[in-house]
Amino acid sequence: MFTEHIGLKQISGSLIALDGVKDASYEEVVRLRLLDGTTRTGRVIALSGERVVVQVFEGTAGLSLEDTRTLFTARPMELTLAPEMMGRVFSGAGQPRDGLGEIYSSARRDINGSPINPVSREYPRNFIQTGISTIDAMSTLIRGQKLPIFSGAGMRHNEMAAQIVRQARLSSPNGEDEKFAVVFAAMGVKNDVADYFRRSFEASGVLQRVVMFLNLSNDPILERILTPRMALTAAEYLAFDLGMHILVVMTDMTAYAEACREFSSSNGEIPSRRGFPGYLYSDLASLYERAGMIKGKPGSVTQIPILTMPNDDITHPVPDLTGYITEGQIVLDRALDAVGVYPPVSVLPSLSRLMKDGIGEGMTREDHAAVSNQLFAACAKVQDARSLASVIGEDELSETDRQYLAFGKAFEQRFIHQGENENRSLEQTLTLAWELLAMLPKSELDRIDDELIARYYPAAH
Repeated sequence: MFTEHIGLKQISGSLIALDGVKDASYEEVVRLRLLDGTTRTGRVIALSGERVVVQVFEGTAGLSLEDTRTLFTARPMELTLAPEMMGRVFSGAGQPRDGLGEIYSSARRDINGSPINPVSREYPRNFIQTGISTIDAMSTLIRGQKLPIFSGAGMRHNEMAAQIVRQARLSSPNGEDEKFAVVFAAMGVKNDVADYFRRSFEASGVLQRVVMFLNLSNDPILERILTPRMALTAAEYLAFDLGMHILVVMTDMTAYAEACREFSSSNGEIPSRRGFPGYLYSDLASLYERAGMIKGKPGSVTQIPILTMPNDDITHPVPDLTGYITEGQIVLDRALDAVGVYPPVSVLPSLSRLMKDGIGEGMTREDHAAVSNQLFAACAKVQDARSLASVIGEDELSETDRQYLAFGKAFEQRFIHQGENENRSLEQTLTLAWELLAMLPKSELDRIDDELIARYYPAAH
């Protein structure tokens, strides 16, 4: 039963307060009707006796204390769901943005989702191929995992996000052609960036298997709080109701966290580190933990959140808390980006904690794990050789150290660097890795079994 109230008690920033409200619920959606007939949407964020505080998504400019009508809908924020969502573009609040009209369906879900029972979770196993060598070989994405990308302002993470959406595909060990789709959420992006994503997906022909949620920089900032929840609600429907395997790409989670900070400040909450609310950890966890697989259901939700680190500071609260919640990270390096290496992945601080259980014989290739370990070890020795060369000069290095320097240069130019449209199969990636490892003496390959060396090392030569 709807309840309508006339007039407001207080207006403060994006918040309004009403007195004398009975039976209101936390997170309840309200509709505000102005004198000119326009409507706005809000949600209940605080209850104190018969006083209710409402967050208005479109802002409070033009609201009247005397004449604004507030309708309490007795429902939480929901998203209309249907298979026809595929190939559509929505706003951050779930409204169609592509001019193709509304989606009509009886299926509606609370965007806050339902927690997955830990007992019902299935351990992630299978590999998702992104076509990017540094991820596929060394920080492998596993189905049901949450693997963030840590970037910096001005770096090419948008191009990387678009490339992953275009190229990502399942790698099924039994060769089955399983249903796969992508849910893409962009928060606080400029119009030209939003157009770039849309044109990129249309030109490559993948838009029909993508559901897009776009919150632009000139949209209400509080709509950004809804955007990832809308995207994850759509992903859960496609995965657990329709049995699809869904990859969710969300950029930029720092813009989302800053929207939370602004909302928290306007609500008068006590700030924590760098002004962010004290509940930021649990808030991010409520999003990231919606990834996973459920026993008895064929679908899965895999997440790649992308966030920019202010001043490239990995100890900033947003990447710091994200690292605690997720199963690894892909870190982008500004020095590589400055010399034109794309994607500028810094392999040593990057890792995937679930990689070991989703690769190897029967899943990827028998030499995958050993090659990955050897590449990490070689990159660490490259760093040591470069540090030593900066002190004593390259001419004073041993022959082995000079070989590592040559390996490091080739590794950056041939393995890390690849074009935006270069989609490498795992077979191509591992073959290239062996060609680079062949630049080192066989005695240095101490992370690979003799049997694998005998099979692949001569072929690389």
